Amino acid sequence: MKRLFCNLAFFTCLFISTTLLSQDFSAFEYRTIGPSRGGRVTTVTGTAMQPGTFYLGATGAGVWKTEDYGTTWNNISDGFFETPSIGAIEVAVNDPNIIYVGTGSDGLRSNIISGKGVYKSIDAGITWSHIGLDNVGQIGAVEIDPTNSNIVWVAAIGNAFKPNEERGVYKTIDGGVTWEKVLFVSNKTGFADIELLPGNPNVVFAAAWKAQRTPWTIDSGGENKEGGIYKSVNGGKDWTKLEDGLPKGLIGKIDLAVAASDSKIVYAVIEAPDDEGGVYKSIDQGKSFQQTSSEKGLVNRPFYYTNIEVDPTNPDIVYSNANPLLKSKDGGKTWTIMAVPHGDNHDIWLNPNNPELLIQSNDGGANISHNGGKTWSSQFNQPTAEIYQVAVDDQYPYWVYGAQQDNTTIAIPSSSPSGSSPQGTQVMIEVGGCETGPAIPKPGNSDIVYNNCKGRFSVYNKITGANREYSIGASNIYGHNPKDLKYRFQRVAPVHVSPHDPDVVYMGSQFVHKTRNDGVIWETISPDLTAFEADKQVVSGNPITRDITGEEYYSTLYSIRESKIQKDLIWTGSNDGIISLTKDGGQTWENVTPKKMLKGGRVESVEPSQFDPAKAYISVDRHLLGDNIPYFYMTKDFGKNWELISTATNGIPADYTAKVLREDPVKEGLLYAGTEYGMFVSFDEGKKWKPFQQNLPITPITDVIIHRGDLVISTMGRGFWILDNITSLRNPEIADLNDKPILFKPDTTIRYRTGRASSDFPNYPATSVIIDYYLPNDITKDVQLKILDANKKSIVTIVSDSTQLTSTSEEVQDMGLNMTFSYLDTKLETKKGLNRFAWDLKQKGAWSDKKSRLFKNGPMVPPGMYTVSLTVGKETLEQTFEIIVDPRLEKEGITSTTFQEQLAFENKVISLLSEARKFQVKVEAELKKSTNSEKKASLEKVLKELKNEEGAYPQQMLVAQISYLSYIVGDTDKEIGKDAKERYIELVSKFDQLKSKAGI
Repeated sequence: MKRLFCNLAFFTCLFISTTLLSQDFSAFEYRTIGPSRGGRVTTVTGTAMQPGTFYLGATGAGVWKTEDYGTTWNNISDGFFETPSIGAIEVAVNDPNIIYVGTGSDGLRSNIISGKGVYKSIDAGITWSHIGLDNVGQIGAVEIDPTNSNIVWVAAIGNAFKPNEERGVYKTIDGGVTWEKVLFVSNKTGFADIELLPGNPNVVFAAAWKAQRTPWTIDSGGENKEGGIYKSVNGGKDWTKLEDGLPKGLIGKIDLAVAASDSKIVYAVIEAPDDEGGVYKSIDQGKSFQQTSSEKGLVNRPFYYTNIEVDPTNPDIVYSNANPLLKSKDGGKTWTIMAVPHGDNHDIWLNPNNPELLIQSNDGGANISHNGGKTWSSQFNQPTAEIYQVAVDDQYPYWVYGAQQDNTTIAIPSSSPSGSSPQGTQVMIEVGGCETGPAIPKPGNSDIVYNNCKGRFSVYNKITGANREYSIGASNIYGHNPKDLKYRFQRVAPVHVSPHDPDVVYMGSQFVHKTRNDGVIWETISPDLTAFEADKQVVSGNPITRDITGEEYYSTLYSIRESKIQKDLIWTGSNDGIISLTKDGGQTWENVTPKKMLKGGRVESVEPSQFDPAKAYISVDRHLLGDNIPYFYMTKDFGKNWELISTATNGIPADYTAKVLREDPVKEGLLYAGTEYGMFVSFDEGKKWKPFQQNLPITPITDVIIHRGDLVISTMGRGFWILDNITSLRNPEIADLNDKPILFKPDTTIRYRTGRASSDFPNYPATSVIIDYYLPNDITKDVQLKILDANKKSIVTIVSDSTQLTSTSEEVQDMGLNMTFSYLDTKLETKKGLNRFAWDLKQKGAWSDKKSRLFKNGPMVPPGMYTVSLTVGKETLEQTFEIIVDPRLEKEGITSTTFQEQLAFENKVISLLSEARKFQVKVEAELKKSTNSEKKASLEKVLKELKNEEGAYPQQMLVAQISYLSYIVGDTDKEIGKDAKERYIELVSKFDQLKSKAGI
């Protein structure tokens, strides 16, 4: 279902760009290719009134809903939410149509996406309204008063990367029209959770949490006065800090659960030093607590996990979401592991009428159980993967590669990998390495894939499945103080294959390393190319929980690119803001960091120009330093001078953090920018930017590559997307559309035999020539497209006036290549602006008395040169284009002669089939009007030989036999077999005999 994007910032950009350019790009739509595998889900809920209905909130994919117990999931937030990051979802107890969502996930990873307030739906998620709290940051919890759904509580953690005054506990009594901050500790301490007392919603518990991330550490917790549990007994007017039995010293993240079946019982899972961390229980509504367990699995990585839930019917059954998922049956004293489909657990919701029916979430998605967790629903129906980078190979069709957060590396075909591929079936393989990537296929041999896994290099062979690790330094760097490391690698350390030699591979620590033999021997070709500030080289995780996974290793290289047009010209960018350049393959290096650039930002991408070796582009991300401004730069003199090309007024909103900047490989000055909240395009080297979002959901764009005329992107929450055929963007006329129609030159099209297009997931389109055209006004008629062959003879006509569609089918007896027919069910779009039509390469098929089949399923045209002609009123425009052979067929030895001979034979069979079908209709008509019994008997015999009888498994008669021959000679590209040729002669003879017998 298509929805209008209601993003205020988006509309702002649209207004700016519409002023700059007089068109939009709605005709250019992205398609998703998956993977159909769940990504990180931080919050889940359900509703007792509709037991099959559940909701999930993902970290980068928005809100999804199932109404069939998790068999299928559908996104319900696209087009409404300004951020895809979800912190909490709550459904009103007495009305399942009322839903409140707090944005901003509570697991404060470095790639966390900012929250943008609270949303409300009064129609079960069909539509949403934004109801405020825009600047509170990440939201840990939302609670609805069970007696009045207009009374809602929000626990605001705050900005993940800097102090902010908006942290605290908020309450509304008018459904979000107005909000009151009812509890505040400081601009560094927010609230991770809030719970209402069952039976008395004026009694409220809130969990304070001091938390902030920097690029080099995660601060979770502080002094006791900066955290802890608060309670109000008068609806938030007054608050008391609970202390009896709770940790007295340092205190960190806390999550709460109040037993619905016994409201005296309150549980808390608490981050605290050493054995003080764990689960605490109160049996007097919080007056006093007693620690029941210091099990380490309850509080490992507390900033990321920390969730506790109590069975709604039994106060002694408690669940703890961390790594692993733990369950207690004795009030939190002892714990056992529960098996779930994926690790890294975040949330759980149990149906209050039947706690055996539950939903649980983790880094692999959301899963539902009918039997208390014995079995679970699938996670392979949620296309919510967080992908770090994108790469492509040189297969036909090409495959797309990347690494999924907390899952595997993957490779997915860009389109149907073969003509027999079933639609709606995900094709996906693992390609070595691990969740961080990148995964880079070797040019010229896609069976070899280079990988990084948290700083460890490996080479994967698809044929054998061998993943050969050749790590630089051969040392496991997990858990180390970075200042003690010989080589500092980011979890997503860059791997880059030289565009000049596929055997040369670069990888970055703080140095650039180079191998010529798949990692067997590495050489270091640079000095330390980072800022390396000593005070940033610290053990991550303060002041309570040590957390060193490589994500916080600062002063490492984050991007490496060698120029495609000048060998040994290599650019690097570090995650602490240093740009470096070598022109001699690493013998000498120079620091070319922009002089006016704020220090410390992560250089997400470097992009050497493919037109001028002195030119390059960089994207710098400073969101980890509390600065969301997008920084895109360009140099034209090898980094001596840089120009900021993302200003406050040239099209990209001020809080759309920069992620990736790529240059079009064909058209100089054409740039593509990926940001925290979507895509942008520039036709003038960044002087002006225009939104290029179209139907793409709002989610971070982590990487972009342009390949064979397609724009291929990876996202942090919605997997991979492709915009097919961006050729028209390279035409200078697109930047200056005015009052004249324009027909853009179609790109060269590879003639793939693919399955039929399907709306099923993943979206693999059928092969087509994409034809883009611009109309200066809305036009209701007198617009048509024609496809002409190399001899300028018409093959296909496509009209715009739907009233003509039943009257323009031209019956042409000549079934050669110069035939003409009109599509009867495909209408040209004629709206003002850019339009797009996809021609399926099909010629005229056989005649049928059924309009839905008339002239359908004709042969594909052969490879060659063609012309598209656009007529608008009295004006006609033409562009030539080429259809080329599938390279796989060339390897088989299929030649142009093969295509021509096959097509000629196909057309003969189609002509015969058309004639036979028309003859059958004629015989049936004669039978109806004939009064001569002898004549009728003769015609009935003829009809029996022409037409199959009704019923199951009838004998295949002449028309069906001709149709079968048409199918087998046109099902694929091949030399026509001797039997098929002989069979055609037999069928012609049989048909002639029947015509003679009929005597009509």
